[in-house]
Amino acid sequence: MRRALPSLGAALLVTGLLAAGVLAAPHSATDDSKPGSKNAGPFGLMRDRPVELQPRLQDFQPPEPEPAGQPASPAPPLEPIDTLAPNLPARPSRAVGQPWNGRLKNGVQVPANGVAFFTFDSALRQAPSRGWRRWGTDVNVTHTLAVIREFHAAHPDAPRLGIGDLSRPRGGPFGRAYGGAGHASHQNGLDVDIYYPRRDKAEKPPTKVSQVDRALAQDLVDRFVAAGAQVMFVGPNVGLPGPRGRVQRLVHHDDHVHVRWPKG
Repeated sequence: MRRALPSLGAALLVTGLLAAGVLAAPHSATDDSKPGSKNAGPFGLMRDRPVELQPRLQDFQPPEPEPAGQPASPAPPLEPIDTLAPNLPARPSRAVGQPWNGRLKNGVQVPANGVAFFTFDSALRQAPSRGWRRWGTDVNVTHTLAVIREFHAAHPDAPRLGIGDLSRPRGGPFGRAYGGAGHASHQNGLDVDIYYPRRDKAEKPPTKVSQVDRALAQDLVDRFVAAGAQVMFVGPNVGLPGPRGRVQRLVHHDDHVHVRWPKG
């Protein structure tokens, strides 16, 4: 009987530690946290997606600061001004479905940085934008960069234009689950957000209408119209007119123009 007391004491000690949370109980074969389980929670479907389409939760956190005394990470290389789309797919892109309910096949990624443009992550509020937010059809990417190149040639002293969100690598939903306010559209590679140039030439999105260089912003919208953009959404307070039906006013667009290209 005396020999059993140490074993009993050890069992009571382990039980106490488990109750206090010091030790973790082993996972059962019916662990609710597994992808696809009924109790996987709202991010269960996201965990089941391929890695390249899965913007992990930690991706939405600000980057860790550089260690003291260490040089800052180098900026992405600048793409030459005459580069349109250096990574065109072997097969033409396909915008499947609608911008608000679709997907993207054989997409093209916008470079992170260019002589005439920078990319901006609307969720992290920093440049450059993460790569998985910069995919569009070949028509979208080539035409958008062509307009930016022409704008830069016409206004060499203007600040670089900021490219915001396009679509995810294979399109699909781009809502709040992917950071920031999210998008109802931007699902099949035809949409791209371009931030208005600022009067102070700062390379970041304007935070109020008074910061927008309206003359340059109007020229930008006019160039997208001339290039054949299907529709553009501009802010109701910026005052940027255009052809009826093609240039439309829409709330939450006082800092950028939302350009939508035809399927091609």
